[in-house]
Amino acid sequence: MDPNHTGPEEYGHGGDTPRQRPPREPLTSDFGQHTPVPARTVQLVSGDFLLTVNPVDGSEIEPCPPAERPARPGKLTESERAEVERAAAPPVPPGPAQPALPLLARQDERETLVRLLARGRSVRLVGPGGSGRTRMLDVVAEDCADLAPDGVVRLDGHRRTADDLLHDLFHAVFDAPLHRPDRDELLESVREIGAVVVLDDLEFGGAALDELLDATPECAFLFAAAPEVADPSADAGVEDVELSGLDRAAGLDLLGHAVGRTLTEEEATWAGDLWFESEGLPLRFVQAGALLRQRDRLRAGTGAVDEFGVFEDVRTDEAPYDPADGDDVPLPSLGEAAAPAPLLASRLSASARATLRFAVALGGEVPHQAHLPALVGDTHADAALGELVSCGLVSPVGARYRLAAGVPAQLEAAGYTDDADARIREAAQHYAWWTGHPSVTPERVCAESDAVLAALTALSPLAADTADEPGTAVRLARTAAPAFASGLHWSAWERALRAGAEAARIAGDVGEQAYFHHELGIHALCAGQLDRARAELEASIGLRGALADKRGTVAGRRALALVADRSGVPLAIAPTAAEEMPEAHVEESASPPRGVPMAFPDLQPPADTGLVVTGSVPAATVPQRTKDRVPGGLKGLARRNLVAAGAGALLVAVLGTVVTLGATSGNDPASPSENVGVNPSASQGPDDGDLDADPAAGNKGDTGKATSRPTDPGPDGTLGTADDPTPTSTESDEPSDDETRTEEPDEPTRPTSPGTTPAKPTKSPKPTTSTSPDPTGSETEEPTEEPTEEPTETDPSTGEPSTSNSASGPASSAPVETSASATQSTDQASPEESETMI
Repeated sequence: MDPNHTGPEEYGHGGDTPRQRPPREPLTSDFGQHTPVPARTVQLVSGDFLLTVNPVDGSEIEPCPPAERPARPGKLTESERAEVERAAAPPVPPGPAQPALPLLARQDERETLVRLLARGRSVRLVGPGGSGRTRMLDVVAEDCADLAPDGVVRLDGHRRTADDLLHDLFHAVFDAPLHRPDRDELLESVREIGAVVVLDDLEFGGAALDELLDATPECAFLFAAAPEVADPSADAGVEDVELSGLDRAAGLDLLGHAVGRTLTEEEATWAGDLWFESEGLPLRFVQAGALLRQRDRLRAGTGAVDEFGVFEDVRTDEAPYDPADGDDVPLPSLGEAAAPAPLLASRLSASARATLRFAVALGGEVPHQAHLPALVGDTHADAALGELVSCGLVSPVGARYRLAAGVPAQLEAAGYTDDADARIREAAQHYAWWTGHPSVTPERVCAESDAVLAALTALSPLAADTADEPGTAVRLARTAAPAFASGLHWSAWERALRAGAEAARIAGDVGEQAYFHHELGIHALCAGQLDRARAELEASIGLRGALADKRGTVAGRRALALVADRSGVPLAIAPTAAEEMPEAHVEESASPPRGVPMAFPDLQPPADTGLVVTGSVPAATVPQRTKDRVPGGLKGLARRNLVAAGAGALLVAVLGTVVTLGATSGNDPASPSENVGVNPSASQGPDDGDLDADPAAGNKGDTGKATSRPTDPGPDGTLGTADDPTPTSTESDEPSDDETRTEEPDEPTRPTSPGTTPAKPTKSPKPTTSTSPDPTGSETEEPTEEPTEEPTETDPSTGEPSTSNSASGPASSAPVETSASATQSTDQASPEESETMI
């Protein structure tokens, strides 16, 4: 077998095995192997920052380079504004088109609103829920289409602040994709807008409303608000127009249009009672018309199907029906007509009822019709929205639908909240998958923001009960928050981050908590809230430091450096609490294992003292780090400096005390330490060998007179006092090379008694120096020991003679004999041939 050419026997087959088929090129991608989808990162400009939304490690922010800074935005054209308005309109429900109901008994209010807006005045339309505020805004917006140069701008105020509305107005008029201007640029831009702004569902008043009006002096606003919303200030210049209920005739007329036929006498009487109960709210008559239509379908039974066919679209007014015996359906009771939501829902399809259960669980938010098949589990569930709209159970709010006024409470009383927890989990899981899908654009996620946030906030309280909820809530927040940031819907971005941080805390996921705190810090930095940004970023850096996440820590420190640069407050000298440095930076030295050493140098003796002290000063120590508290910062540094200063002062005091005691202890002439001279004599004992003494040069028989001590008692007649003259030195033929001379003419000899007079400095013979170190560093000032007259010669083979002049130096093993009867010299040495004796 050739190893380079494999044969068929290697595969367990015979020689007639056919050749292997070459791999085919797949026409479609293999469904079993999926290529990892890259993270969806978006780069946008926020003020003078360049923000890169990174859903993996956290957003990165830096000063925007001049090349990346966008130019001054231009205004949209008329066709582009129409496209933006069309995208902001609610979706048309599937199914047959519903007839538009006329606006009845509202002509006076309509003319008043148009007249005030034409004058440039701002108006607030106030009416309860179900009074037809949205329908009135639609009609007035059509009448004011040509009043302003920038046309009519439709905005939604549901859960929107004044700052959010200013940004919405900016993007509705200017062409600025992926650009969120800062406060100054925003105010400068919106001042140039001249439009009629129609704002539905206003939720604030007072100072916030004044701020919105002051920022847009060239705009005329038409607000629609509920009576419970705060009133504008007295100086705002906003006029209120009340929108009350319909009268009896208008109510009956509206009911006839909703039913699509003329009312019978019985139905008219029933409608009169309903008008009195509902106070003439148009929504109640629309819902009552849906009840009558359902009654007509029930009364028709199977006869209409047999006559016209299943798919025939026949209006009930075109096919009058005479009920047969036992086929009559009674009218709803007055109570059912006043709260018709449960009765209407019971006669709808199963998909429509399931949609209502999801809407009740999500706080009234109806999911987009594209999500209903996945949520309900029916491929035709998107048609349920058309059923709900025709019955008046939902109403349009911006680009989406919500349950109509009063409907959530009615359905909750009917038991539609029994399985609300299961519906919330299903919706959260679906939205977590949908918001993270790469094909979903940030604009679509922002359009569905209310339903997504409703699922996220409703799931958070349930997280403590079930182990799966924290993971689902965190996953939903991680996928939705970057999409909100990329879509410039920053109020939703902040709400998603806060809900995600709470879910991560409940789940105990430190890494996710660090991510959400980092994103909250970035959001606060872009919003100009520097203190909150610093707190969030420091919390994120601390958590990521505990996890050794270097990439996340670097991103957080960069953002924190921007905060410090903007606020003017430098970063802390030491790491913050609960923070560990991952590694030493290049620009600063690494901290030693036992902490940072003191900033004090080693203690040195004063330079002007004659006392030489040989010793080592122990280095100042730093208390070790403990688990309870990490020393660091200015406070810790000051405390260590105080401890070091105290230790140094104590050490100096102890040394000073020792030196003082040593200096003052030599005043007693009878002290044993004064009986030891500079050149003590030694005698040879009976058992000792030769003494270690240098033989005299030139005279081997006599060493001469000892000159190491005075021999003249002086005027007082006492040896060893300060007035004793120093004997003259005898010069040697060969002086020793290691002799040293010490001259201190400025320091006279210290008297030994109060009555004596200090003698003049005299020269002494060159004494031999000690080769052994003196631990005390002191010298004997007045030698009192008398040397022997005839020292014994030493053997030349003994080597180097001993030159010790202290009591601690080397000596013979024989006892040392001293003599106090040596003769004293009476001759006074001249200054030029004498040296000072120390």
